[in-house]
Amino acid sequence: MPSPLSIRRVVLYKHGVGYFERRGKVTGSETAHLDFKARDMNDVLKSMTVLDLNGGSVSAVSYDSTKPLEQLLSEATIRIPEHGSLTALLGQVKGARVRARVGAAQVEGAIVGLESLPVVQGEASVVRPFLTLLVGASLRTFDVLELGELEFLDEAVRKDLEFYLATVMSSYKKDSKRLSILTAGEGSRELFVSYVLESPVWKTSYRILLDEGKPPLLQGWALVDNTGDEDWVDVELSLIAGLPVSFVHDLYNPRYLRRPVVEVRSETGVAPVIPQEAHESAFEPAMDMEAEDGFGSQGAAPMASIMPMAAPAPAPRMRAKGGPMIGGGGRGGMRETLEQSTAVTTLTKEVGDLFEYGVDRPVTVHRNQSALVPILHRPFEGRRVLLYNRATREKNPMACIEFKNTTGLTLEGGPVTITEDETYVGEAMLDTLKPDDVRFVPYAVELSCVVSVEQDLEDGPVFRARLGRGTLIVEFFHQRRTKVLARNKAKRPQVLYVEHPRTGWELKDTAAPAETTDGFWRFKRELAPGASDTLTVTERTKGQRQYYLGNLGLEEVTFFLDSRFIDPRVAQALRDVVAMREKLSQVTRDVQRLDEERTQLFKDQERIRSNIDSLKSGASQRELVERFVTKLNAQEDRLESIGRELERLEQERTRLQTEANQRIESLSYEADL
Repeated sequence: MPSPLSIRRVVLYKHGVGYFERRGKVTGSETAHLDFKARDMNDVLKSMTVLDLNGGSVSAVSYDSTKPLEQLLSEATIRIPEHGSLTALLGQVKGARVRARVGAAQVEGAIVGLESLPVVQGEASVVRPFLTLLVGASLRTFDVLELGELEFLDEAVRKDLEFYLATVMSSYKKDSKRLSILTAGEGSRELFVSYVLESPVWKTSYRILLDEGKPPLLQGWALVDNTGDEDWVDVELSLIAGLPVSFVHDLYNPRYLRRPVVEVRSETGVAPVIPQEAHESAFEPAMDMEAEDGFGSQGAAPMASIMPMAAPAPAPRMRAKGGPMIGGGGRGGMRETLEQSTAVTTLTKEVGDLFEYGVDRPVTVHRNQSALVPILHRPFEGRRVLLYNRATREKNPMACIEFKNTTGLTLEGGPVTITEDETYVGEAMLDTLKPDDVRFVPYAVELSCVVSVEQDLEDGPVFRARLGRGTLIVEFFHQRRTKVLARNKAKRPQVLYVEHPRTGWELKDTAAPAETTDGFWRFKRELAPGASDTLTVTERTKGQRQYYLGNLGLEEVTFFLDSRFIDPRVAQALRDVVAMREKLSQVTRDVQRLDEERTQLFKDQERIRSNIDSLKSGASQRELVERFVTKLNAQEDRLESIGRELERLEQERTRLQTEANQRIESLSYEADL
């Protein structure tokens, strides 16, 4: 039975859901049915509101089980095969009471069985089914093909048959689930149902008409898609801009909690007591199981009781009226034709960040079709300008519309097509705009304007010197100069905005920009017909160089003094440090020389001892040994002297190094140059 509840209102959102309202008439305790896709059931159960608007009540809302078709059919007591359905059905309901009409007579009885008997037709014999009924105390047999009507009198059999047929019928729409609204009341009443479903995001598309001497005209269209299984016929359509919170929660599938298992404690027979042995009865503890949420696919669907609720308050509305964008009856008449054929009246209201576009005429969108609906038609404050960004295009600026949203509406982002003097001139993307927001909307390359850029980088003079903790730091400015040369080859004057990147440098000796964004300075230039213009942007940022004083020489000290990085007092202290470092270097050289001499003496002693060990006894060899021993003694004396000298030099080197470091660390100086 088709649902009496037709779609009356549709509200589409930008975050992928749609709000639907249905209204229809019910009489008495009539049940209203709605069919939904299985994937939509969670949203429907989460958001559905049902109201009886004329004094009746809604007792419950039931919906199809989540069980698969095969299992639902297996639970039915009746099976009807594809072929021989009548005879197969009658064979399954033995004992059921029926009323049979044979010709003009009616017979009531209980089904005994069904059998096939041969019947002679002419010269042939044909097997035909016969139904046997217990009528009173008599058995009567009837040709099934001669029965005009067979009515089941047992309500249980009738309900089983209706359930089986309804289940089979629902299988023809495998993805469809039926929701039944059970009502109670008297007479004819109006029923209101609303819910939220996942829906395609509505989209926006714009047209901008430029005319010399007139404010630009903006026309907006909304693109909506009906992907459902039902036509939208003369519905009230609203479009919401904003991003409310929405989510999916599983309410459709049955949810079970696993319960603990508790067993009955039973007593066993008493065994005889055996001395020196103790027997204990071991009881298995009850299973300790945590409660879990399970999404069962085999359980029967519960009845969803939905309490009557207040009807949802309508969202803020903007009503639009209009038709498709067309050309006029001649050049110069397009704007007037647009204003007449697509006159759009807008009533605006904002609630938080939400903004609604409402269409004031009924809208029809058939299933699996889309529609283009006008939502605004207004002039706005704007003009044609040029915008140059070197990263976008190096040689030419972009033709743009300097767009200020004076429509009073929140404009959703979308593509925009620009027409100038009834000629298509380009396309662009419009960002989401709140009232009074300003954007540059580039739509074409302006070939009549040629731009070239020159850039140089240099370091300026040192403006500050700081000396401390043994390091001299000098500060200066990196300076960058950018020249933008623009030549207007057009025969009309043009306004050029030059976007210069903001990289953390500061402007120096440059006119203030007309606008400043997060990433750019925008400099405004007026270009006369056939004229050229040069914009010079000078920027600077701080830089510094560091010098470690422990590595300086006299030439560096002289350079620092001549450059006024240091004063004469600091220069003299640095000269003293340089002198200490020279002494330190001399001491280091002396230490190195003595180390080399000592190493050579050790080698000579090893050679002499080796020679002494190789000599044999004899007068001449004793004299040679004595000479070697004398030389060894002299070398030992020299080694002792070298050791004392090295010790003195190490002390001197440590003293000089410490004194130089202390002198360097104690120096402090700062000067602005």
